[in-house]
Amino acid sequence: MSFRSVMDLIAIFILPVLIVGIPVLGLIRRVPVYESFIEGAKDGFSTVVRLLPYLVGILFTIAMFRASGAMDYLQSWLRTPLAWIGFPPEVLPMAIVRPLTGGGSVALLADMVKQYGPDSIFVKMAATIYGSTETTFYVLAVYFGAVNIKKTRHALPAGIIADTCSILLSVWIIKWFFR
Repeated sequence: MSFRSVMDLIAIFILPVLIVGIPVLGLIRRVPVYESFIEGAKDGFSTVVRLLPYLVGILFTIAMFRASGAMDYLQSWLRTPLAWIGFPPEVLPMAIVRPLTGGGSVALLADMVKQYGPDSIFVKMAATIYGSTETTFYVLAVYFGAVNIKKTRHALPAGIIADTCSILLSVWIIKWFFR
């Protein structure tokens, strides 16, 4: 049995196992499953309401950047250097936006799904980048500011190195896995 067929088999069963397994585990541990779900849904709704203006703003900004031709120019200008490392320029917007904002990268991912289709390799790469990187600059600005840390010292270089490694590995692993 090949690696790909094993992964396809796991993919078939993972969602049903999670959908059934989590509530069953909650019941075994005597957690009020339904009430916990409702509380989580309320929190999720308030989070969406809080993030909506940022999502609209970043979608508008991305649309304007694309409509102006600047994104096409940037992607074509960097096409050759990115090809040297096997990085498709179509994924470049996610690599730029993800370290800056979580909400913006969700909006960008939604835009990429609309542009390339949900089964596109570019969308798979962008989704993997989204899941494997951090909003480094947001974390440094908000969380470090919230606890009054003024000297970030090694946090910024470490975050940028981690994001860069995650972005490159996301692209290379998806290429290896889906080609």
